[in-house]
Amino acid sequence: MKVQRPTGGTGSVSSVGRVSAAPSVKPAQRVDGVSDATAPVDVASIGGIPEAEFTPKVRAAIEKLMKEVQDVRQELDQAKKRVDYLEKLADQDVLTPVLNRRAFVRELDRMMAYSERYEVPGSVIYIDVNGMKEINDGLGHEAGDEAIKHVASTLVRNVRSSDIVGRLGGDEFGVILLQASPDIAAEKAQFLSGEVAKIPFDYEGNSVNVHVSHGVHNFQGGDADSALKAADMAMYEQKKAKQQASEETDVS
Repeated sequence: MKVQRPTGGTGSVSSVGRVSAAPSVKPAQRVDGVSDATAPVDVASIGGIPEAEFTPKVRAAIEKLMKEVQDVRQELDQAKKRVDYLEKLADQDVLTPVLNRRAFVRELDRMMAYSERYEVPGSVIYIDVNGMKEINDGLGHEAGDEAIKHVASTLVRNVRSSDIVGRLGGDEFGVILLQASPDIAAEKAQFLSGEVAKIPFDYEGNSVNVHVSHGVHNFQGGDADSALKAADMAMYEQKKAKQQASEETDVS
């Protein structure tokens, strides 16, 4: 049996006498394939109900409701972007383009747990800038800040994307190397120290050389605080050995 639709078409009647619904109409699409939130809402597609069955008041109410839902979605999206930005800001060192200490320690704990679970070797390098007092006293604290920035940017340029660099405070930095054997980690630490010293930075016409000391702690599990203390101690031993060698050279 066929019945006449309000639009002039026909539709089959089910056993209970209900007219089958017209196919749903998809929301308007932009040329890039993304739903356009600003396009008119096709309320006729809701539940497959024919548009002719909506009264003007029902249609207006549905359009208003769908607009409010879209507004809420946009607000949630903006809020998420804001939260992501604030989280990134909270992890960022105030002076350099690397992680701050809190974020670095968190990542070190995470990497150490990963290395223990999957039996992957890892290392943390502790780096201390030498001669910061001389730079600050001789050229001013702004020059000292530039020295810190120089070290940070040099480290970032010379590590893998999977490695993590952080400023631990003052003139101290840390680098996390995952899937690095003790020999590779030691070579990498030496390489990074050499790169920092190789290229001076310019400050108000002065070419300033920066040197660092480093210590390496290899891990496969454990906790971040213990690893940093061990790497710090190794760095201190290297710095002390350098000072002794320098003093012996001066005496001779």
